Amino acid sequence: MTDTQPSSADMLARLAAVLESRKPENGGDPEKSYVARLFRKGDDAILKKIGEEATETVMAAKDARAAGKTGAGADKVVYEVADLWFHTMVLLANFGLTPADVVNELARREGLSGLEEKARRPDQG
Repeated sequence: MTDTQPSSADMLARLAAVLESRKPENGGDPEKSYVARLFRKGDDAILKKIGEEATETVMAAKDARAAGKTGAGADKVVYEVADLWFHTMVLLANFGLTPADVVNELARREGLSGLEEKARRPDQG
């Protein structure tokens, strides 16, 4: 990371703050803001967008794999994952959650095997 690039945590926190400001109850104008429009449309519109972005991410990864995982194909994966993360952050904001909540959950899981973590989930009984 260079001095001109923000840290990942800083970038995500700044984006989360912008998303909060776009909520209609915080003054976000659905006529001027794509995010405010998504918030106004509600959960189903946000979830639909996440589904679309997830599909586009999968397709970009398949294309990158076919092209050898480098160059423009890999760049497309980054582009699509950015769209997916963005829309997932809109969903988090819609539920009053932040990227820090996700980071905290990942930290909780650190050092656990995926199988062990899954077995500990309450809904896995």
